[in-house]
Amino acid sequence: MGVDCGFLFSRLAKPTSIGFPFLRSVWTKMDLSLPHVRGMTELDRAKFTKQVTVPSVEILSKNVGKSMPVFKKYLLKMEKLKPVTEVQGNDEKRKLLLDPILFETLDKLREDDQQKLSELDVSKTSFSNTCLQLEYHNYRIDDVFKAVLPEGKEGCTSYSRIGHIIHLNLRDHLLPYKNLIGQVLVDKLIGVKTVVNKSSSIDSTYRNFQMEVLAGEADFVTEVKENMCTFKFDFSQVYWNSRLCTEHERIIKLLPQKSVLFDVFAGVGPFSVPAAKIRKCRVFANDLNPSSYHWLKENVRLNKVENIETFNLDGRQFIREQMPPFLLARPSEPIHVTMNLPALAVEFLDAFIGLLSGVELDPRLDITVHVYSFCEESSAFSEMRTKVESALKHSIEDGQIVELVDVRDVSPKKHMLRLSFRIPPNVLTKATEEETSSEPKRLKLDLETQGR
Repeated sequence: MGVDCGFLFSRLAKPTSIGFPFLRSVWTKMDLSLPHVRGMTELDRAKFTKQVTVPSVEILSKNVGKSMPVFKKYLLKMEKLKPVTEVQGNDEKRKLLLDPILFETLDKLREDDQQKLSELDVSKTSFSNTCLQLEYHNYRIDDVFKAVLPEGKEGCTSYSRIGHIIHLNLRDHLLPYKNLIGQVLVDKLIGVKTVVNKSSSIDSTYRNFQMEVLAGEADFVTEVKENMCTFKFDFSQVYWNSRLCTEHERIIKLLPQKSVLFDVFAGVGPFSVPAAKIRKCRVFANDLNPSSYHWLKENVRLNKVENIETFNLDGRQFIREQMPPFLLARPSEPIHVTMNLPALAVEFLDAFIGLLSGVELDPRLDITVHVYSFCEESSAFSEMRTKVESALKHSIEDGQIVELVDVRDVSPKKHMLRLSFRIPPNVLTKATEEETSSEPKRLKLDLETQGR
């Protein structure tokens, strides 16, 4: 049978000898690329059509299930291709399509497997070659990308999914292929309607970024399920990172039941909403970004939580205005403060200096701060502690540190860290510069929005 079997699977690493005379001669000269697709920048699905021949075995229909302990690991696995098919003109039999890379010959099977097949009336004459026509829909995402994208360079190996949106951060050498990559992801991933690529760095004020639609609809309003809560938001206007799901969960577990949470940079509520819903905390949630504030309120409504107060303030203003009245009125309740703005959150720690100046602190007052920052890999832990102590203008004792966590790798040399610590009482009561000057001045709230 004159069939061109130039490419079957992109996962093949080398030519393989198959135990069928026809296949042996074909696979020894295998081409590891689909014809006419390397370097394709606009998706042409027709060019993925390919005729191939694979080993197959015919078995009595009643014995198919009994044969699976032997054949299951050898079945041909491709997208939208059933490895068990009907035999034309014979209703009593079924044909099993086998993977030519995994299956060689009946003789190469273990003796006990050969014996099982013999008992099922499977012999050498039961095996043959079957010609298939593979098309675009039969190939996996990885197969398509490996066949099309440049050899010897990093491919499109990762992405984030946010509801119906796929978010990419493509390297420069993949940009010529961006539209093809986007269309393949829309085609192959169930429920995906939009693929975007990050086209600029994150804005430090509102924590959003410019994005380019590569394929699908320009529909950015999406919903995500996380920590037993539903979050709805406009991905183009707010910050959301699905890779932080585990960190969100860690913080929620750290919060005591019915404690108090001040969420300084709340975003759309990944800390605040589950804290209120799951841990029954009283929550004060704040974000400067008007869009984040809008969706924060919407997520409070969607999740039917009532013990949250929301604010649209600068981070320092939120700390200085909202925390003191509560701390003075209810000093015995455990207080937690989340500050998830890694690029600049540490700089906002100065808002705690003198927060309760001139007040005799209740000894029961216990404030735990969870602050995030980016640090260099080589000195991440020491750098994080130094940053926090510098911002507070006060050392942190080992006993005041709850935990120091390496949250994730942002790049090979850049890590996102969290330091959870109990704020030293002397920081809260330290006299401010205004109070120590010769002419007392009213505390001036820092309303500047650098970093927010």
